[in-house]
Amino acid sequence: MNRAWWIVVLSFCGVLFAGYLSAVKFFSKTCGLGEGCSYFLGFPTCYYGFIIFLALFLLALTNLRFKISKIRMAFLCIASLGIVFALYFTVAEVKLMITESKVYTLLLPSCAYGLVFYILVFVLAYKEKIALPDIQQETQQQ
Repeated sequence: MNRAWWIVVLSFCGVLFAGYLSAVKFFSKTCGLGEGCSYFLGFPTCYYGFIIFLALFLLALTNLRFKISKIRMAFLCIASLGIVFALYFTVAEVKLMITESKVYTLLLPSCAYGLVFYILVFVLAYKEKIALPDIQQETQQQ
């Protein structure tokens, strides 16, 4: 499986993970992992994670078909946003874990796992950007 497909798979896994957390939070008003929820602008952070991963997944699917550099650049920008967002909340949660001996269901806060997925997707997309030239530029040169 090439990098482009791995990007699709990883971003889809992110959609599933954040989607599960978001659905549980939306319907039951509790965290799906029993961690307690971080909020940003009045909404649970898992909602934002779901939106970011969904955008990455849709762009990854589009990139499979069209391989346009602007799509890949948008993908890198959104993945960067996801990294910064998840990193901010991961640092806050890890501080709580250390100072208050907070225990998490999956050993680390869910934001940390989102951060790992965002980083993996970003690295793969960056390598994909370098490896695949823009089709439009190729046709103009011929």
